[in-house]
Amino acid sequence: MKTYVQPGNTITLTAPYAVASGDGLLVGAIFGVATGTVAISEPVETALTGVFDLTKVGSQAWTVGAKVYWDNTSKRCTTVATDNTLIGVATDAVASGAGDTVGRVRLNGAF
Repeated sequence: MKTYVQPGNTITLTAPYAVASGDGLLVGAIFGVATGTVAISEPVETALTGVFDLTKVGSQAWTVGAKVYWDNTSKRCTTVATDNTLIGVATDAVASGAGDTVGRVRLNGAF
């Protein structure tokens, strides 16, 4: 097939801000997880599908299957839809304590 480019599980994006390996990043409507550490405006290989432990709002409890959004202002996940981008669903329940700042997310990879 002449039009085939790649599987699409990862793509190279230009980092809109400095990211470390494992950080989420949003470029337009594309959300992914950086596979390396780069400075702003540098290319970074970005995972678009899979299950990842991502930084979340500490004061939110998550239930399995809850929709998870990316807050591009605070650079973390949230269950609040308003002004945020849907990125996937929670695969594990997480408590709402101030120290509960990591949540497991299955990326939807639909965009």
